[in-house]
Order: sequence, then structure tokens, then C-alpha cells
Amino acid sequence: MSAIPLASGIITDLAALLVFRTDYFSWLHGVMKVPDGFFPVGISFFSLAAVGTLIDVYKRRINAEKNIVRFSLYFMFFPRIIMGPLLRYTVFRKILDSRKESPENIGLGLTIFVKGLAKKVIIADDLYMLFSAVHSQNIKEISAVTAWLGITAFILCLYFNLSGFADMGRGIAYCFGYHFPQSFNYPLISTKIKYFAARWQSQVIQWLRRYVTKPLYRVCSYRWIKELIFIFGWTLFGIWYTFKINGAVWGILIGSAVVIESRLSKRKPLNITGIIYTCLIILICSVFLAENSLLHSCRYLLAMMGGNGVIADAQAFYLLKSYIVLILVAVYAASDLFRNLMMRSGREKVKNVITAASTFFVLAALIICTALMSYNGSSEMLLMKL
Repeated sequence: MSAIPLASGIITDLAALLVFRTDYFSWLHGVMKVPDGFFPVGISFFSLAAVGTLIDVYKRRINAEKNIVRFSLYFMFFPRIIMGPLLRYTVFRKILDSRKESPENIGLGLTIFVKGLAKKVIIADDLYMLFSAVHSQNIKEISAVTAWLGITAFILCLYFNLSGFADMGRGIAYCFGYHFPQSFNYPLISTKIKYFAARWQSQVIQWLRRYVTKPLYRVCSYRWIKELIFIFGWTLFGIWYTFKINGAVWGILIGSAVVIESRLSKRKPLNITGIIYTCLIILICSVFLAENSLLHSCRYLLAMMGGNGVIADAQAFYLLKSYIVLILVAVYAASDLFRNLMMRSGREKVKNVITAASTFFVLAALIICTALMSYNGSSEMLLMKL
């Protein structure tokens, strides 16, 4: 492949991403007679996968695929097109070649699917109600406790939305014999910011490292330049999320936090200390991801610090009383405590009991999710369109 087809393909893929992910091309939507509310689901993953494949073929890392069916399956495979994972073609080809259907895979796939469905319907949708309740108030009047509750609900809701859809896609793939990797590896309860940065939507982070930051690292040897490149990579990640200035600021803050942490932390902190400061930094940075403007984000941060002159009020206590159980359950579900319990349980009988009980929990979760979706009519809430 020469440079001209490579450049043409990359420009075409990125142009499609910009057209459908930004508001600057609304006139083009009218020309194309796109109906209101139309959005090509998965275009963010589709575009990055296409660009990565073009670069790999150009660099002769892989040979161009001549089988149009296999190549189309890579892009349009429906379990991963909504929320990933974002796989390189070589990885997908290995998964495709090692595909094996079995009753065990179907059972495991259904379990993972119900787990993702429960994340979305039971936890994320209810947390969104808390976030909406806080977000609908006058930013100049909310108390500090209310502001912290709102941003906590947002980041938990975002995590359970994205990871829930990713789990549902991974579960469906398992049923067909495809073993896809996890996109989220319990990032919120991390002892360091760098662990959060590595575990959040990890395939997208690896894509940026492979095709953006790593090539730039090779042309410089100074540490501070490499740190700026790292921050630039996270800035692109934030832009990819929202295509707004707030997303870019979120990426800059997370990238800068990782760099500062690597400069300052000379020894490993206590787990609980690391978790607390990591969660605080994640929540503060997430304000820019949750709001639509920098001014509103700064105003919200001021409210979190008590800038409105109110630490707690009646509404804060009401919201705390109404959602504290859900928040605690969500925090536990976002941690790896249950997984560690299974791994550290030395007795085989204990593992068998937990495995047997999990079957009933999965069945109960499926019944609850079905009931909630039937009662609400739909479950369409999405914080981000990717």
C-alpha cells in the first residue's frame, strides 16, 4: 500500500467520525436528509478500527485480507460494534480462528450478558435519576453534599453504562464461541491514577498508545517531551469521548495527574490511601466530562468545595437517604472484592457453593431487569454516543 491510499482512507474514516459526532456538520445532515435523532451506532469504534488496520497494512505488520466476508465480520460483528472492545485485526483473526462453540461457552456467555444487562438496567439507570435530579437544579444554589452526590452518580453511571454494554456484547460473543477481552478491569477502585488510566476502556488506550503516542516517543528522548505526548494522547481520548472542549480538558487532567503521580510517588502508598485519593481525583476530573461548558464545570467545582455557602441541606439528606444503598452497592460492584474472594477461597466446597448460588442470582437479575424494562417501557438512556 502506498501513502496516497493510506492518507485517503484515514481522511475518509476520520471525516465520517467528525460528521456524525459533531454539531458542525448539521447542514450536511439536512443535505443527506438524515432523520432527527439518527446516529450510526459504533461509528467511533468502526473508524478507529479502520484507521488502525490501514496503518498495519501500510507498515506491513499484517497482510491485506482478501476474504471480504471475514473482513466485513471484523467491522460489523454486532456484539462489539456498540461499546467495543476495540480490537486490532490480527487479534480478531486469532479469536476467529480459535472459535469453538460449546454448552459451557453458551452458559458463560449468558451469565456475562445478564451481568452487563443488570449493570445497565438495575444500577446505571437508577443512578442516572440521581444525577438528573442534581443536574436539573440551579448550580448556584446546590449544597456541597448534593454536588458530590451528583458527580459520584455520574461517574458510576458512566462506568456501569459503558461496561454494561461491553459485557453484553462480550457475553453474546461467548455464546458464538468468540472470546473477547474485557474493556474495563475494575478501574474506579484503583490505588493509583495510572492503574485507572490503564484499566478504563483499555483497548482504546492501547490503540492510542500503538498508533499515536508510541510512534511519537521514538522521535524524542527527553522525558518531559514524552510526558507531553502522553498527555496529548489522553487529550485525544477525551475528545474522542465527547468531541467538545470539556472532553479535551478531562483528558488533559487525567493525563497530567498520571504524569504528576509518576514524578511524586516514590513508594507505594497504602491501598486505602491510594483508593481515596484516586477516587477524589477521578471525581474532580469527571466534572468536566459531565458538564457541557467550562464555565458550568468550574461553577460546579466551586459548589463541590462549598462555594455556594451551603455544605448540606434538606435535599442533600433526602437524596443521600434515598440513594445511599444503591451507591454502596454500585461501589462494591465496581470493585474486585468478589473476584478476589473467589480466587482466594482455598476450599473447593466454598467455591462450589458460590458457583451454585451465582446461578440463582443471575436468574433473579434477569427477572428483575425484564420487569424493570417492561415497567419503564424502554431503557434508552445513554450518557455517550460512541
